[in-house]
Amino acid sequence: MNTIQEGSFLTLHYRLAGPDGAELLSTFGARPATLTLGQGQLAPAFEQCLLGLGEGSRRRFELPAGQAFGPRNPELVQRVSAAMLRGLGQADTGYAVGEVLQFPTPDGTGQYAGVVREVAADSVLFDFNHPLAGQPVGFEVQVIGVM
Repeated sequence: MNTIQEGSFLTLHYRLAGPDGAELLSTFGARPATLTLGQGQLAPAFEQCLLGLGEGSRRRFELPAGQAFGPRNPELVQRVSAAMLRGLGQADTGYAVGEVLQFPTPDGTGQYAGVVREVAADSVLFDFNHPLAGQPVGFEVQVIGVM
């Protein structure tokens, strides 16, 4: 039986559950995922859970607060002026608390997301932390194939 190691090519089903146990993401009941371990397709904490598992394994892991997506960083909660938002090409329309906006990376080659936390007349408070940062999560996996 093949076991998962760094660089293994995998076919698997996985499920991610939030701190309340509610399912957030799942491939069970759909097409399984294929990936190469160590290529950044899964968070490092999830990849560590997979190491050593063999084909046919089905396991559930409980990751403590902050292990899966890091701790919450208060410095990633930032107020952005309306002028800066316009300069970034964001529409000058009303923003709603909980809305997610995409921002270009400084080099312009990618994007990152910010969640609106508060709206003021001349600025918007964004939270750039991962939504699950600082929270415990459940991770379930069924390994279908390992090469």
